[in-house]
Amino acid sequence: MDFYFLGPHSGPMETFEPLVRAEFAPKNTYLNTASLGLLPARTVAALRTAAEAVAAGQPTDMFADVEAARACFARLVRVPERQVAAGGSVAVYSGLVAASLPEGAEVLTAEGDFSSVVNPFHVRRDLKVRSVPLEQLAEAVRPGTALVAVSAAQSADGRIADLPAIRAAARAHGARTYVDASQAAGWLDLDAGACDYLAAVAFKWLLCPRGVAFLVVPEDLGGLSPLFAGWVAGERPWDSCYGPVDELAHTARRFDESPALFSYAAGRRSLELVEELGVDAVRAHDLALADRFRAGVAALGREPLPAPGSPIVSVPGLGDRQGELSAAGIEVSARAGNLRAAFHLYNTEADVDRLLDVLAG
Repeated sequence: MDFYFLGPHSGPMETFEPLVRAEFAPKNTYLNTASLGLLPARTVAALRTAAEAVAAGQPTDMFADVEAARACFARLVRVPERQVAAGGSVAVYSGLVAASLPEGAEVLTAEGDFSSVVNPFHVRRDLKVRSVPLEQLAEAVRPGTALVAVSAAQSADGRIADLPAIRAAARAHGARTYVDASQAAGWLDLDAGACDYLAAVAFKWLLCPRGVAFLVVPEDLGGLSPLFAGWVAGERPWDSCYGPVDELAHTARRFDESPALFSYAAGRRSLELVEELGVDAVRAHDLALADRFRAGVAALGREPLPAPGSPIVSVPGLGDRQGELSAAGIEVSARAGNLRAAFHLYNTEADVDRLLDVLAG
């Protein structure tokens, strides 16, 4: 796999490139991170070690891995770790936020946003859910809007929400903001403390196994009720195993789900790698490849959907070629009839050019 790293990086390229080479060796042209990120070698090794330790009757302290993962994610999104809950699903955390709203509250969402973000609000029939085009979200906030829920980057086509404008509009009308960063964490510079709630799964751009997800809440816990609190949500978890939990955690840990321990034992290594490489360096690399593909596909007479500044590129009318591309060893995805390619740190210029060559026929 030949690497050509494009654009400025926060650290020297001689550090970035060897790290990526050491961790990834895909056997195909993998351009589908928006569906599932590749696992680094260190992550696979950690998963194997954890599984073998349990098989030998000598399990490692995987709860320590949960705490290490929580702390690393907190650093990546620039909040104290006490504001981060660890779980396994954005939909669960969306449901938690939905449950905190009073009857009749208005929730503003983006049209066509990912179901895990919006559906829990629709399930509550006593809420008023209003959807508008993503680009109109900020101007659509009005008196009486209680919450704006939106993905930082859209799953279907990579469009990036104008989070500063949305936050400002919400603040002006006394509304809270809930951001799903599943398609953004790992490449987009995120300040989770600037919104009220932020959730993200980590099996995409953060390169973790499935089963790792996080929720960021305000210092005052944002008025959320720990509806699914079990023993791990106790201030002293090992003293909270039987009967009602006497004292819930004083931090966001009260919103922890019982963790998928093997996923966290491995996932902490993925998060550490992203932190080691640097989000700025990852973003510069990813966006340069995405722009190369945009220019190349435009030269083929196809116009990608507008999503400036995103490593996700969606091209109308080409979704039916996904099977053909897969047969040629190129993994992309088809969404709403569009071909969706996602470019991440393990991809190269050669990957982009191979995709363009096959599309050109």
